[in-house]
Amino acid sequence: VGWAAISDKIGRTSTYNIFTIGGASLYATLPWLIHAVISQPDSPLAPVMLSLFCLNTVLAITIMGGVFAVLPAYESDLYGPKHVGAIHSRFLLAATGASIAGPALLLNLRSSAEKDAINQLMTKINPEAFTSKFAADPTQLEQLVSAKTVTIPRLMEIAPPGTLDPSPFIYNSTLYTMAGLVSVAAMLH
Repeated sequence: VGWAAISDKIGRTSTYNIFTIGGASLYATLPWLIHAVISQPDSPLAPVMLSLFCLNTVLAITIMGGVFAVLPAYESDLYGPKHVGAIHSRFLLAATGASIAGPALLLNLRSSAEKDAINQLMTKINPEAFTSKFAADPTQLEQLVSAKTVTIPRLMEIAPPGTLDPSPFIYNSTLYTMAGLVSVAAMLH
């Protein structure tokens, strides 16, 4: 409801510019906000950063919905009402493909980031503590991760004090990829 009303006031092209340029900015700043909140939780700015993180997340979600809400009217403005049905059906077909391929790509990025985080944690963990905790040699790490025996939270239990939990940063590469894809969409728009 909100984006449709905004597009009526400022125009569809301006609204889609907000979607693409604003969306890329939102996705690109989320990792920075996460880092600011996690690395300095006692900072007086931490509540502000957390509030900005929440605001960015809500805006990103509304933009995703706004694209679908405003698109038929935008297509009508661009191509005329006569062609909206055919054009929009093709868009929905492409969106269906993207809804399958997109999450698969982002899940692979997340999985890769999780493996990298586990490998980074392993450089800080005492091999004897690992063997004691998991009843296995550190050389079996890949099999233990595949079996979900070794996870980031379980490694954090034996990590040296002061080790920063990498869990909040797992989605950084995913968010930067999303920002890049939305930036490409902005250039094509």
